[in-house]
Amino acid sequence: MELKKDINAVSIDMLLIVHSEKRRAAQSTHSDQQADPGTLLQRRGGFQGVGNGVRRWQKLEGNDLHGNLAEKQHLQQPQVITSYDNQDSLLTKDLNEETRLQKVYSKLPVTPRLQGDKNGNTRPRQPGGKDAHAYPWDRSSLKSMALDLRQFEKLDTYASQVMAKSGLDELVSDLLQEAHTDLERVRAIWIWICHHIEYDIAAAQEKDRQAFKPTDILRTQKTNCDGYAGLFERMCRIAGVQCMTVPGYSKGFGYQTGQSFSGEFDHAWNAVFLEGRWHLVDSTWGSGLVDTTTSKFTFLYNEFYFLTHPALFIEDHFPDNKNWQLLKPPQSLRQFENNMYHKSEFYNKGMLSAHPETSTVRTVNGKATITIESCAPTLFMFMLNGKQEHGLLSLRKNGMKLEVYPATMGTHKLQIFAKGNSDIYSSVLEYTLKCNYVDLGVQLPSELHQPVGPSWFSEQMGITKPSHPDPIIHTSDGRCSISFGVEEGISILASLHGDDGPVTEETQRRYIFQLHREKQVELRVQLPHAGKFALKIFVKKRQEAGNYVFVFNYLLCCTNTKVNWPVFPESFGNWGQDNELLEPLSGVLPANRNIPFKLKLHGIAKVLVKGQDTWPLTLNHEGYWEGSCSTAGCQEVYVMVLENANHNFYSYILKYKVNAQ
Repeated sequence: MELKKDINAVSIDMLLIVHSEKRRAAQSTHSDQQADPGTLLQRRGGFQGVGNGVRRWQKLEGNDLHGNLAEKQHLQQPQVITSYDNQDSLLTKDLNEETRLQKVYSKLPVTPRLQGDKNGNTRPRQPGGKDAHAYPWDRSSLKSMALDLRQFEKLDTYASQVMAKSGLDELVSDLLQEAHTDLERVRAIWIWICHHIEYDIAAAQEKDRQAFKPTDILRTQKTNCDGYAGLFERMCRIAGVQCMTVPGYSKGFGYQTGQSFSGEFDHAWNAVFLEGRWHLVDSTWGSGLVDTTTSKFTFLYNEFYFLTHPALFIEDHFPDNKNWQLLKPPQSLRQFENNMYHKSEFYNKGMLSAHPETSTVRTVNGKATITIESCAPTLFMFMLNGKQEHGLLSLRKNGMKLEVYPATMGTHKLQIFAKGNSDIYSSVLEYTLKCNYVDLGVQLPSELHQPVGPSWFSEQMGITKPSHPDPIIHTSDGRCSISFGVEEGISILASLHGDDGPVTEETQRRYIFQLHREKQVELRVQLPHAGKFALKIFVKKRQEAGNYVFVFNYLLCCTNTKVNWPVFPESFGNWGQDNELLEPLSGVLPANRNIPFKLKLHGIAKVLVKGQDTWPLTLNHEGYWEGSCSTAGCQEVYVMVLENANHNFYSYILKYKVNAQ
């Protein structure tokens, strides 16, 4: 049975019934109010299950407020008082329960009592206009109140290390030793729960499971979401802070992009009253996450769900009562279903907005474009149907742009990941792409990695002032020259990748010839045929051990079917970083020809070109070594250098092949 919407919450700390009727209607039902509280609750469906482990906290027979075993006694007829709150709603309260609460709080002299309303009632007030935040989010803060998290460092360390106790009284008392304000009390409770209570996946999947007793939660240190919320509420109330449990729908474990919500609620969280306003927390999601592949829980603290700004909280939490959205204007269930779901990591990693703002995107002429704005430079990557292909992702100083070209028609899953300040990429967005057209002319190389084009990241890695700032380079004759500045001590490596043709691992660098001029690097590229190619750029600090690191790639495009460029000559280890080859640039020389050579080499005593015979090159006044050799009677031609005039040992620096006769 679904919860009645006219009962926001029924606290087990006191028996309290709220009616939305006016005073006159309330008086007509006065006899009903004097009935046994359990009967009242049963009539109004106040403790109905809400599905997937979310239930109203039930009064646990034989246990007192904190789950401690109490002597069983005959149920006494309650003494009841009635009053009206500032919204003209009728309030009914058990005076015996009030007396018992006073006895409990007397055990905690350092802890203030719950704040009462103007009539002296301790029931937390319902949210009103002063609690509402503007929607949509104004980007001012991730929190609903101004916080400096550094102020909690000492408290967080202390609270996370407090050991579990057999009863809540003792546990809360220990936690409050370092907490001196309501905010600090709530923080200590939040930190302890998030670091000590594990999400019970089995319990969450058993719809008929009874509500968790606090003593059982402390003993097993496991519970489901209603257990988290109920425990948080109880501990806050013991600490003298007003708190409510809020049930509703959520976009959590098992959520599918674009799904609709109906029937029983699937989650529960809390609202806590601090500094005159209500604020939202979710200790379930603050404690960790469930691996979708293994269905196992992992403790992974998430600060995002502590006092979350309501305009962000509504993205994955829809309460049973719209007032608990704490928003102006409140959102409808349909809006909740259709609005884009930004995961908590989206905001944790500094994202501000994404476009499109709907979770389902239809391609236009076979393409979907996604943009993200961030508050700082951030690394991104994407996966389409689980693979890093069919897309162009370019980085911007404050975000990124992604163009996706699905290879087939139909529905596709697009995931976007961000790195932020950590070393791990986290999923921040998911889109469902609907594609009804495939542009066969836009088939991207499978080796095209992310990102494409130079950016703040390539500059950070030592590559500056690129001649081609755009990620795509079109060439009509299959050749192009790309240059950029290189910081001192940085080595560059480049490779060319295509999906078909003669480009293999052995030859992928032979279609690129690298030239160095002081702090400039030039990459001369010759494509083996028409098509699309990925030109990958890697860097490495010369003085550091290890491999080259991928920085970015260009997409090279050529539609000229007559293109059939040969490879460049093969270079060896002694080919210096500052050497320059002017001719011949082709790595394949014609047979029976006299071939001119022109190179600039530094710190060299002699240069020879060796075919069937050996020909010396001479140094001209411009600093170039020049000469020629014949390719007659040979299959290979080498360029050799003598670094020291006092030695007779020559080193190979370049190798050419000669076409067969």
